[in-house]
Amino acid sequence: MFDDLRRRYVDLAQPRLGSEVVFATDDFFADKARLISPAEPVFIPGRYDDNGKWMDGWESRRKRVPGHDWCVVRLGVAGLVAGFEIDTRHFTGNYPPGAQIEVCRSDETVPGDDAGWVTVTPHLDLKGNDRVYVPVSHEAAVTHVRLHIFPDGGVARLRVWGRVQPDFSTVGEGEMIDLLAMAWGGRGIVANDEHFGRVENLTAPGRGVDMGDGWETRRRREPGHDWAVLELGTFGRIAEVVVDTAHFKGNYPDRCALQASARAHGTPEEIAAQAESWPVLLPETKLQADHVHTFRSELADLGPVRFVRLNIHPDGGVSRLRVMGTVAR
Repeated sequence: MFDDLRRRYVDLAQPRLGSEVVFATDDFFADKARLISPAEPVFIPGRYDDNGKWMDGWESRRKRVPGHDWCVVRLGVAGLVAGFEIDTRHFTGNYPPGAQIEVCRSDETVPGDDAGWVTVTPHLDLKGNDRVYVPVSHEAAVTHVRLHIFPDGGVARLRVWGRVQPDFSTVGEGEMIDLLAMAWGGRGIVANDEHFGRVENLTAPGRGVDMGDGWETRRRREPGHDWAVLELGTFGRIAEVVVDTAHFKGNYPDRCALQASARAHGTPEEIAAQAESWPVLLPETKLQADHVHTFRSELADLGPVRFVRLNIHPDGGVSRLRVMGTVAR
């Protein structure tokens, strides 16, 4: 189920989008910042700090007064929330038995109680060492999430699954932007193989920090090639494509090609099937290791498009894919 969520949505709370945990009533045992760490939570036997057992998540002390604990996550970009993932892995005798979530839209770093918070989940019953998905229905874009835990305890991770809601009215006429950037609503839809790295990494901000921060397939031992299908944040006219193989040296693709389309529909699998016959945007081109490849004159003029398919031959890893262009108005 959680792999399916990554196909349909983006984690709006991930730090590389600029999201951060800006407030917690108490994080005595485990720093609130760990709540939105992109890494899977781990348990390290025998690791302690000055306050007790080190835990990979957010954990408050045992409450000895009335009330409960909560924290506030400020999203790096406004987004439409589809659901929340509450992960209590490795918290067994110290997890909160209950939780509830509110959202709001605010320009404040830490919005007050008068910020128009909307409760979007019922009071949730939690279990220890568990991982649950809670779908929600909220049509307005939000900037902040407030997680209440009852009465105290630890949560390993909070994922805020949804879609980035960019404001394209701020983009000037003819201004070039990365139409595939996660911050502009770009997303990975599906790839034939994500053995070493997820396709969503192709759309992330900045250059990849290491090989794990890219899309990488297993070694292909059969005929054919690997591919990924992605959606731009809006319809756009493509003027430049950047294929960055940063950190991929003995495992970069030998060649790449791109296809593009204005339309696609259906499930990720159905879109993948349609993508096989999309027009060619960039013909098959040689790549280099650990290199930023920029293509302009090589690109076909396909008019406004919304979807791209990256083909790599025969396999390997790509750190980032940038699709620079103008918004089609």
